[in-house]
Amino acid sequence: MDKTYTLKVAGIERELPIIAISQELSIASFVILGDTELVSHTAPELAKKLPPIDYLVTAEAKGIPLVYEISKLLGMSHYIVARKSIKPYMEAPIVNEVVSITTQKKQLLCLDSKDALAIKGKRVAIIDDVISTGHSIQVLEELVEQAGGEVVAKAAILAEGDAAEREDILFLEKLPLFTK
Repeated sequence: MDKTYTLKVAGIERELPIIAISQELSIASFVILGDTELVSHTAPELAKKLPPIDYLVTAEAKGIPLVYEISKLLGMSHYIVARKSIKPYMEAPIVNEVVSITTQKKQLLCLDSKDALAIKGKRVAIIDDVISTGHSIQVLEELVEQAGGEVVAKAAILAEGDAAEREDILFLEKLPLFTK
């Protein structure tokens, strides 16, 4: 039988498969895409932790259902998704690179100029499903700041490994890393 990790968050329990991402490191694979129950239980708990904000920003793709649900709960009519590639409709996008623990390769994060204009001078919360190394959150923060927005919160359902010790992020539960 494959190894799993039992996660309990916001009254929900999930058995997460433990996946090797290198010879020395394995992670409990947490995927919220398609898990309506998990998103609908965690979003209100995360929303309660947020300070007053004007916009929510997330990276494509796993944070999208969570940011959608939080935006509904907060009565927001709009949230922003930093895309992983420059799209033809984007005029003068702001672009930055990130290497995350799960992809292990360089990825672009792009903010459309229309979205950049919307967050200029606004209070922004950056939302993700899991914060591990913090690289993705840092790149999103840089994009928001380049657009003239003020990041007032960085939040996720889970903080993985050392991220759980950080004081600059909000999260619901800790997720361990598994080393050999």
